[in-house]
Amino acid sequence: MRAPSTYLATCLAGVAVALAIAAWPLTAGAQTVGLSPTLADIKKSKTVRLGYREASPPFSFLDEAGRPIGYSLELCDAIVDEIETAVDEPDLKVEYVKVTSDDRIAAVLDKKIDLECGSTTANAERRKQVAFSPLMFVAGTRLMVPKASTAKGIRDLAGKTVVVTKGTTNEQAIHAADKKFALGLNIVVAPDHEQSYQMVADGKADAFATDDVLLFGLIARHKAQDKMKVVGDFLSYDPYGIMFRKDEPQVAALVEQTFRKLATNRDLVPLYRKWFLRRLPTGERLGIELSPQLEEAFKVLDESGGG
Repeated sequence: MRAPSTYLATCLAGVAVALAIAAWPLTAGAQTVGLSPTLADIKKSKTVRLGYREASPPFSFLDEAGRPIGYSLELCDAIVDEIETAVDEPDLKVEYVKVTSDDRIAAVLDKKIDLECGSTTANAERRKQVAFSPLMFVAGTRLMVPKASTAKGIRDLAGKTVVVTKGTTNEQAIHAADKKFALGLNIVVAPDHEQSYQMVADGKADAFATDDVLLFGLIARHKAQDKMKVVGDFLSYDPYGIMFRKDEPQVAALVEQTFRKLATNRDLVPLYRKWFLRRLPTGERLGIELSPQLEEAFKVLDESGGG
């Protein structure tokens, strides 16, 4: 777990790195031979592969027609625009590839996707394998319980069944809390957020532990405000980012450049409001205000972009 100030410092440092490598050959007319592996593959195939989640609203989910939409996917669309200029291919095809919390990192490493546009925590352990964009959201592990539950926090669930989604940082957070407070939890694992939610809805688990914003999104999507509630203090700090392959300075520079442009043009806050404050295309409204940590991160990007 990282303190917000530490993560913001990392964001700022990343911007500095991006500025330092801005002279890399990323101009229109660049040849495949001068491009990093990811960009060379994109230019050759004329396709960018975006990883999406089926049930992580409002970041990445399916609309009523089954099409991938969300806050993270709009950020990825903006990155694709920068990639088109960099590889001199104005009409790149976008291929959407479904990923889960368990296979998303492998999908990046195995080159099944070029950008992971979901709800992924950018922590130090994951940074050993992959790279991340600047901060796009701040969340934390909390608990969803039935409305009738008397549980107000993790310590009220001693001896109870808590479901977590496989491959998430929330799984680690619950195991840590179980050990810290000697709760004797029965921790079970589901393959994705939708299945985790359904276990509580079906009475097979007493609580679902994941990032609070995802819980609010799932409750809204299922129109279950009268059936489910979110309780407890934060059990982890989870800064989100767009994920891509590491050790590719050109791609890192393009991602940084995209976020700086959005911040400088004052597009990041309206984009946030579209997905977190206004009614979603699927009809839900989350009403989650911009956090002070994220507002500060956006300001840092704006300042670094010369706005």
